[in-house]
Amino acid sequence: MAEEGKDFSAGSMLLSFFLGGLVGAGIALLVAPKAGEETRKMIKELAEDAKKRAEDYLEQTKSKAASAIEKGKEFIEKEKNIIGSAIEAGKEAYEKEKDKEA
Repeated sequence: MAEEGKDFSAGSMLLSFFLGGLVGAGIALLVAPKAGEETRKMIKELAEDAKKRAEDYLEQTKSKAASAIEKGKEFIEKEKNIIGSAIEAGKEAYEKEKDKEA
């Protein structure tokens, strides 16, 4: 599970780097000496690309979160079964000792 945390922080760093690059590219486009129509077209393409990448990142994050939740549920179920078995064994041992005393 510790590796999943590393994936999220590495992914967050990558997303931050990517978004910073997009902002820098957008500013460069705005101050570049080009026609307004050409600049708007480039900004639109850049925004569409950023949206697609953000959606991809979101899907990956959702998938990793769902996987982590499923692993957590499996872990809890396993531990619940172990605890239940231990309680049952304790009850049986208690009953045996109780019967010996009687």
